[in-house]
Amino acid sequence: MPLSHPRRSALSEQVIAALRTQITSGEWPVGSRIPTEPELVGQLGVARNTVREAVRALAHNGLLDIRQGSGTYVVATSELAGVMHRRFADADPRHIAELRATLESGAARLAAERRTEKDLRQLDTLLLRREEAWKSGDAEAFVTADATFHLAVVAASHNDAMTAMYADLGEVLRDWLRADVGEELTPETHMDHTRLVDAIRAGDTETAAVEAASYPFLCRPGRFTPAGG
Repeated sequence: MPLSHPRRSALSEQVIAALRTQITSGEWPVGSRIPTEPELVGQLGVARNTVREAVRALAHNGLLDIRQGSGTYVVATSELAGVMHRRFADADPRHIAELRATLESGAARLAAERRTEKDLRQLDTLLLRREEAWKSGDAEAFVTADATFHLAVVAASHNDAMTAMYADLGEVLRDWLRADVGEELTPETHMDHTRLVDAIRAGDTETAAVEAASYPFLCRPGRFTPAGG
């Protein structure tokens, strides 16, 4: 994808836009390492300094994380998601669980009212993928599959504002889930989401809301201190 060569500032903006597109399109998913600086120079056909400036700009905006000796990684899919990730990185786990419960319960209630056949097919597919990831024993694959499933539940609410907000919180919630699940998948951290999908399919708003609200608190023993403690 070689770029044209206008004035330097405009060229830098072009490179930033090109890299952002790779991120927002999912070509470079959250958690992945982007191509090295020399590789980007070759792909874009621009000078090394221009690529370096663009990467630094996206790191400043919270989309990329430059890790010395390791590479540069995608940490968010939008500037707002990057801000959310930084803002809540050290938040109390109970507060994140309460936020999840509030958002997902409301979304599940709406999903039970508004879901389409396409939504139900997507939820069935992602539910199966989540179980397959669990059986694989790969904790990171499970975190990704679980997060994708929950985002699909929120999307089935057909509330664009709620879906956008949940997506922007995505990496915060994935970090929370990583800490909850741990490095190894164990029976006590497994949660079956079949009842949630069944409730959404049946149009049972109350059960859908209750199921969605309960999941964030079904974590490993001792993770939370007592409320108010």
